[in-house]
Amino acid sequence: MWCCMENLSGPAIFILAESARETAEKLRAAIPGAEIHGLSRRVSDADVFFENAAAHLNRLHRSGREIVGVCAAGILIRALAPALSEKTSEPGVVAVSEDGGFAVPLLGGHRGANRRAREIAGILGGAAAVTTAGDVHFGVALDEPPEGYVLGEPEKAKAFTARLLSGEKVRIASGSAWLREASLPVSAAGLLSIREEILKTETGPETLVYYPRKVVIGVGCERGCVPDEVSALVHRSLDSLGLDPRAVGLIVSIALKAGEPALHLLAEEFGVPLRFFSAATLEREAPRLANPSEVVFRETGCHGVAEGAVLAALGSGRAAPGPGGTLLALEKQKSRRATCAIGIREEGPWLEPFPGQPRGELFVIGLGPGASGWRTAEAEDLIARATDLVGYELYIELAGPLTRGKRLHSYTLGEEEKRVRAALDLAGEGRRVGLLCSGDPGIYAMASLVYELIDREDNPGWRRLHIQVSPGVSAFQAAAARAGAPMGHDFCAISLSDLMTPWEIIERRILAASEGDFNIAFYNPVSARRTTQLGRAREILLAYRPPETPVIVARNLGRPGEEVRVIALSELSAEGVDMLSVVLVGSSETRVSPNGSATPRVYSPRGYGQKDEVGKDKSRRHGL
Repeated sequence: MWCCMENLSGPAIFILAESARETAEKLRAAIPGAEIHGLSRRVSDADVFFENAAAHLNRLHRSGREIVGVCAAGILIRALAPALSEKTSEPGVVAVSEDGGFAVPLLGGHRGANRRAREIAGILGGAAAVTTAGDVHFGVALDEPPEGYVLGEPEKAKAFTARLLSGEKVRIASGSAWLREASLPVSAAGLLSIREEILKTETGPETLVYYPRKVVIGVGCERGCVPDEVSALVHRSLDSLGLDPRAVGLIVSIALKAGEPALHLLAEEFGVPLRFFSAATLEREAPRLANPSEVVFRETGCHGVAEGAVLAALGSGRAAPGPGGTLLALEKQKSRRATCAIGIREEGPWLEPFPGQPRGELFVIGLGPGASGWRTAEAEDLIARATDLVGYELYIELAGPLTRGKRLHSYTLGEEEKRVRAALDLAGEGRRVGLLCSGDPGIYAMASLVYELIDREDNPGWRRLHIQVSPGVSAFQAAAARAGAPMGHDFCAISLSDLMTPWEIIERRILAASEGDFNIAFYNPVSARRTTQLGRAREILLAYRPPETPVIVARNLGRPGEEVRVIALSELSAEGVDMLSVVLVGSSETRVSPNGSATPRVYSPRGYGQKDEVGKDKSRRHGL
């Protein structure tokens, strides 16, 4: 989806050692939007750090991110071999020697890699090893137009190029500098032709048409408007001007509508960015509106959404004039619940930086217990995408080198609501914010508070955000794995903290879990001022299960000083237990299996042995 990729306009410059960083920094300085991605244990400075090279390369490739590897080509080839896809859709991959002498497009040559290799060679004073025929002979790949241009019928490019290579001539009927500066065999009498167009057109095999994405569409709609209605209105509006949908490069609206699914689906349909303007910005366009509306003003604070957004996007730049000399190519069109207006840039396609503000994004990220090996690939991807990271200071430390290059917003323990509010406000400014949590964000962490605050408070900016919760390995899962399989049968989790839940309710839950013979994970078991709750929980449990019931006390899981103890329920006390601990209590069926190591293995049988006996009994009854 476009929302994941629109701000990643430059390549990820992949390096594995300090020896590559000087070349990488030259490329980053010269290529807009480029970022250096470095191996954390070998590189001292980078925009994004990673710990597993092959996994990181595959994540970048799957996300559609262009890769420039300042490393041996074989490293890139071996890492990406399992992920190779159709050559018409894969992102570009270029290998660059550490000294900058050579740039070799490995993948996606006709998707930008050939052009990027030449650019890199120019920056570094090296050579580009381009092998595709069109590039070698003409200096351009006809199926790979520059950013902001769309080839109308890509399937024709191969045969078209073959005819040029065989000696035929081509006419440039209309086109920008990128076509006129290429070494194409141009002749006014050529049978083949190339042109740029924004209007719908029919062509034969002798013509290639490129569509510059110069069209901007302004859209307004009522809350909850059906996506099909918005899409149909936009297509009718384009058809009324004869515009080809492939010439659309930007969709704009009012910030009030940033949360409307219909607008995001429209942007996804066209494969273009979606940007928003404040009501105050749109109201400044009121004198230029063709159809100002007092009704719209009362509802939104501006006199026109669709027209105003188009005019705000065009700004004071040049635009193709519409009827009567207005900057609008098409004045406001209406359906029952939506409006649409159209503008056209005169100077070229829409490219970064786009006008307006993107929809803010909030990623609620589970880091796991702490060890990087327990951190999910999705969590690392979202941290890499985030512009800002918010969290308890210890959680930011747990993310380690992944936080470098980010704006960090650290909070102390106990400031949970304060840090969630900060994350929501930052995202409301159009930023991509990562709210870091240890363990899983949905288990005694910040995910529920995010939604609670949005529900509790009438903050339109928060309600419009895109929110994604990324799961993590929870503390009880990590503790169980370290000890064996103590949660192998039915289990529950109970927090012993009475800061937000009255102790009477907690006690009832412990009693119910004890009566039900559940395996239990106790979170927040002991704090500096809460030392009695764990002892009371033990008393309740001892009334329902044997004193020798296995208990796992795990502390600092996945971090220095990790400690995992297996004791009997009768021995459980607050000593050695704190807020960095989780306590797992087995059921009456839980067993301890000594294995000669410092920590015996604990497991709760699921009942497969009984299942086998039942199966054997059925077989005996049926004479099998």
